[in-house]
Amino acid sequence: MEWNGPVTTGRQEQPPHPPTSGAVHAARRLLLPIDALGPRDTAARVAQLLVGLALYGMALAMLIRADLGVGPWDVFSLGLAVHLPMSYGMATIAVSALVLLIWIPLRQRPGIGTLLNAVLVGPSADVGLLLIPEVDGLWAQVLLLAGGMVLLAFATGLYIAPQLGPGPRDGLMTGLVRITGWRVWIVRTLIEGTVLLLGWLLGGPVGVGTVVFAFGIGPLIGIFLPLFARRREATVTRLTGR
Repeated sequence: MEWNGPVTTGRQEQPPHPPTSGAVHAARRLLLPIDALGPRDTAARVAQLLVGLALYGMALAMLIRADLGVGPWDVFSLGLAVHLPMSYGMATIAVSALVLLIWIPLRQRPGIGTLLNAVLVGPSADVGLLLIPEVDGLWAQVLLLAGGMVLLAFATGLYIAPQLGPGPRDGLMTGLVRITGWRVWIVRTLIEGTVLLLGWLLGGPVGVGTVVFAFGIGPLIGIFLPLFARRREATVTRLTGR
């Protein structure tokens, strides 16, 4: 689950940048600006992003181990992993790469957070699958599902608040909204309905957990994301005096 809503930040004047190579200039044109408030702030934001992505992958592993069904995109990734010689994590990276290719005609610009999201969540989930054993009994499955959803919502707020670029799937959604002019919920429903159907046809796990995830993850993120957003705003206010 990803989110691309606004989080208020402030800015301050930065000293002129030293001369840079053509490759660096090209990267700056490609990537969204970081808008750092100094090196310590940048380091703190990147660290928060990395921790959030690692926890997000662990949360996905918990949902998979619960074996009650997963979210639409993970149904698709697990369905691919059934037919291709790759782990779930590698399938997640492949899906993210495919989505980022679709960004090109949509004229979406990634950020450093976008790229790190694409390459780190999958391996983190694979590590989680190695560490978290399979469980027996419905109560254990329900607890693992609930814990995974809470951790995923917490991790989502943690990695989104630094504002280092939307996740690949969120960028796809916002790009299609901009191109089509359709409402966000219509585009999101069409995207997730399509990947859910494809994943199910490929053999991905669809179950009651898929329904619980669809209706429950939004409200959970609505609890955690504002907490981290307010923390970020307080940091910006302290650094800028605004």
